[in-house]
Amino acid sequence: MAWADREASRRCTELDRAEALRLLGSVSLGRIVFTQDALPAIRPVNHLLHHGEVIIRTHEGAALTSLTEHAEDTGVVVAYEADTIDPTTHCGWSVVVTGYCHLVTDPDDLAHYQALLHPWADHQMSYALRIHPDLVTGLRLSPRDGDGVPEGW
Repeated sequence: MAWADREASRRCTELDRAEALRLLGSVSLGRIVFTQDALPAIRPVNHLLHHGEVIIRTHEGAALTSLTEHAEDTGVVVAYEADTIDPTTHCGWSVVVTGYCHLVTDPDDLAHYQALLHPWADHQMSYALRIHPDLVTGLRLSPRDGDGVPEGW
């Protein structure tokens, strides 16, 4: 029997906005998706969720830094995705937020984010970006019988 013909062993449940943002805030690594030279670009970054907005840090010369520096008032459209999927059970969750990204220009806000969010890469991360999530989607993958899912999934 072909894979597509077998009954799925996992249930896929949509998450509401509040639960999706709660889960997003429970992890520190995700992927930012933006347009670079008319093509999709994806970068892994660490983040924090602050007052319902996704905050990431970036460096001078980064593509997204340059895009946001030269953006109109509306900002740059981006998507941000984070997930936790168990490699053995294939259960977990995935959240995507889509919205406008802006450069953080307030010196107090920038200092606050620099104190809270420590970059993993060896670049001098002197910029911060704020993503306002206009669209929030998420899903949870769990066993069909509901057993065997670690707490919090």
